[in-house]
Amino acid sequence: MKKVDQGKIVIVRNKTQLEELREQFNTIAQASFFIQQQRNNVQAKSGFLSKKQKKVWSENRARKKEDIGSWEMDDFKREQDNYDATLETVKNRAARFMKIKVLETAYLPSYLFSPSDIVIVVGQDGLVANTAKYARNIPIIAINPEPHRFDGILLPFTLQNFEMALQKAVSGKHQYKEVTMAEALLDDGQSLLAFNDLYIGVNSHISAKYQITYGGSTENQSSSGMIVSTGAGATGWMSSVFNMVKGVNQLFGESPQVTVPSLPWDTNRLLFTVREPFASKTAQAGIVSGFIEEGEELVIESMMPQNGVIFSDGIQSDYLRFNSGSIARIGLASQKAQLVV
Repeated sequence: MKKVDQGKIVIVRNKTQLEELREQFNTIAQASFFIQQQRNNVQAKSGFLSKKQKKVWSENRARKKEDIGSWEMDDFKREQDNYDATLETVKNRAARFMKIKVLETAYLPSYLFSPSDIVIVVGQDGLVANTAKYARNIPIIAINPEPHRFDGILLPFTLQNFEMALQKAVSGKHQYKEVTMAEALLDDGQSLLAFNDLYIGVNSHISAKYQITYGGSTENQSSSGMIVSTGAGATGWMSSVFNMVKGVNQLFGESPQVTVPSLPWDTNRLLFTVREPFASKTAQAGIVSGFIEEGEELVIESMMPQNGVIFSDGIQSDYLRFNSGSIARIGLASQKAQLVV
């Protein structure tokens, strides 16, 4: 098959659990020894578990040893073998169409994609979300390396069917689903996109302090930070906030029917909520949740002397500093992710 001269296929990969263990302990043998010793210590400590609890714990470990996600070394190795085989097959097949480049997740923030590139993601759902922020308006083919292990909500393809999608993407005849993204824009010109959600707050458990302006109202707040969610992310981190509200309502006899609004992935609106707002003489809790529509913005001024941050999609290592005096405008991003379907 004739190769296309322009552009390339960028294959984005993630570290497996086994690779992360190897980095932490230098060798797999040392990692295996440490994990086993920890489990032996749990069994040996007389005051930590009762005799009955120890028996149940041991029986559960033995029964689940062969299960997917068992946190046994054998399962880590199976995951590694499957991932390596999938990645190698994807590389070999993709090379028949265009030049390829394999990109580690850590290099995504600094990598410059070409508009003529095609992206193939091999990994979990979170890798798709993280990649989409940087591969702006570029087709993304997301492959689930182990459908029996990963839910794959954002991973419609497998080794069995991705090649047809790639062929269509190369010829420009692919179909795709547009996904609306959020954007945080600082007054100094820095910006950050989010596929699922933005977090605005402090990089620790202490209270975030800021001034918020929404819908013509402004107030000072002290809270556990804010979450701004896209349609794609509404069933993720944002759903945990609604679960909390539902549980509290149920405990005190109120209606537990509190659910996250169903938002299409391409909807031109964002949903925000303030986590645990604290009302005091200097902080209000009137602006707690709402929608940011197209053409609207949520304006936040930091009142945090240090450790204020804005990060997206749970990636805390890629963040914007948001300390006292910084102003952020939160709204819909002009770019949308293109997930090939």
